[in-house]
Amino acid sequence: MLAAQHGMPVMYPWREYVDDGGLMSYGTELTWGYKLIGQYAGRILKGQRPTELPVQQPAKFDFIINLKTAKQLGLTVPPTLLAFANEVIE
Repeated sequence: MLAAQHGMPVMYPWREYVDDGGLMSYGTELTWGYKLIGQYAGRILKGQRPTELPVQQPAKFDFIINLKTAKQLGLTVPPTLLAFANEVIE
């Protein structure tokens, strides 16, 4: 990743960035949004008006840390921060 090549610690909105070498992410899964889009499209195709569809927000957020990237950047991740993580990539 470009940020890692320049030694910049970056936090991303989706875990896919962390899986590809990003430092950390805090956000919802992309699949949640895709599933919601499909449901909304189905409801619209069945005749419901888009203005009648509820606005929805994700209820689950994941905090993921990539320790391998942290080590490459020369960072030490405090244990208290690791305790908050839903997943730690080593």
